[in-house]
Amino acid sequence: MSILIEIRDICKVYNPGENEVWALDHVNVTIDRGEFVAIIGQSGSGKSTLMNILGCLDVPTGGSYLLNGQDVAKMSDDELSDIRNREIGFIFQGFNLIPNLTAKENVELPLIYRGVARSRRVALAVNALEKVGLGHRMEHRPSQLSGGQQQRVAIARAIAQAPPVILADEPTGNLDSHSTVEIMNILKELHREGRTVILITHDNEIAAQAKRVIKIKDGRIESDEVRDAEGTAIEGTAIEGTVPETIASAGMILEQTGR
Repeated sequence: MSILIEIRDICKVYNPGENEVWALDHVNVTIDRGEFVAIIGQSGSGKSTLMNILGCLDVPTGGSYLLNGQDVAKMSDDELSDIRNREIGFIFQGFNLIPNLTAKENVELPLIYRGVARSRRVALAVNALEKVGLGHRMEHRPSQLSGGQQQRVAIARAIAQAPPVILADEPTGNLDSHSTVEIMNILKELHREGRTVILITHDNEIAAQAKRVIKIKDGRIESDEVRDAEGTAIEGTAIEGTVPETIASAGMILEQTGR
């Protein structure tokens, strides 16, 4: 698979000077097209800062970030906005739906900003909602939907125009266990279809469902593991010697279907 995301020596420093805080400390991550990656860390670990940089919502203090071969770390605000529109589909913990719009209209909204013609965006919105099992709820407003259904609308909005990257920030954080299973199954299906899914979470059980798990602590990558279908690590590297340098067995090959 080809490289989609390459982060090289990324740093993010807040309040430079005497009281500076290193949210990210020389982070290096490469993500191939079609991977399903979970980035896990507790509050204050740097995972949210890393997500913001991956999503082009913020820029690093130092280092480079190549997305589809473009160095987005040095782009202007307008250029970053354009990248977000074209390259990244966001799924947020809080759904971020417009209360007075229907499910279909919520999915259409970012397509309007992208300049998609009305007939085309209606077709894309309908197709995306049907994909997440909400074909019968298109004309309902968020207040008429359950939490799980609202998150499915948010997923439909993210995938409507097939962006290369799906970035999901704690997508199950506000959901019950039944809805959590539904949302994770949708993300897995998107991965099987060839989408690149990046999942940000603090939950080990959620992270274990990804094909690769990157742990971040104190602004540094602590470990980076590839996992099999049962969630068992079959290949990985520990950063700074926290676990044995390589935990891969010779000859074991991870079958990675397109994400």
